[in-house]
Amino acid sequence: MKRLFCCLAAIGMMTLGVKAAQKVDEFTTKNGKKVTITCIKHASMQINYNGIEIEVDPVGMWLKPETDYATFPKANIILVTHEHKDHFDRAAIHEIRTPATSIYVNQAVYGHFRNGLVMQNGETRKYAADITIEAVPAYNTTPGREEFHPKGRDNGYVLTLDGLRIYIAGDTEDIPEMADLKDIDIAFLPCNQPYTMTVEQVVNAAKIIKPKVLFPYHYNDTPVHKISMQLAGSGIDVRIRDYK
Repeated sequence: MKRLFCCLAAIGMMTLGVKAAQKVDEFTTKNGKKVTITCIKHASMQINYNGIEIEVDPVGMWLKPETDYATFPKANIILVTHEHKDHFDRAAIHEIRTPATSIYVNQAVYGHFRNGLVMQNGETRKYAADITIEAVPAYNTTPGREEFHPKGRDNGYVLTLDGLRIYIAGDTEDIPEMADLKDIDIAFLPCNQPYTMTVEQVVNAAKIIKPKVLFPYHYNDTPVHKISMQLAGSGIDVRIRDYK
């Protein structure tokens, strides 16, 4: 029995490993266009929609695992949520930008970078007829932690691609403004207290937002498998990828 238990445990660990190791998820828009989301690490992801390359919070060589953005396709769109170095890396941006790249940032990043299109919370920009970018609030609410991400400074983003709505929360807790988010297909929610959310806060946020698919991200050593357990039966497809 002991040997059988060990074998079953090993198989279970292998299964979990395959799930976490998967890097590319594919989705289809209302008009049948393909969207792929590639897990890079931590808060960095690559989204391709109908040939449009979108990079979110690209961070290169200093944050493990090292990422050589010189090997990446040039970006049409870059989204930067805020100026912390695990989200904003000038060198990585330099490797993937061209004169035609649209870079969307908050005011604080613009102050360091002097480049990009500044978006305030609540502002919407249209990149193309079928691509819309909304900047939404991202901040801490737990007493004593507000200084990490003060209200009104940082951005989350809702990226709409031919009707497919992707919420990239940035560094935030389960703030009241999440109740204003509608028709979210895919949500990226951070899980890393004291800087972002606890497992319980992510579960609460997911129940408020009701995305079809949830990716916990920016989680470091947080036991994010507990999110899957607590949302079992909710109808939300929780996908664990390697966003440590």
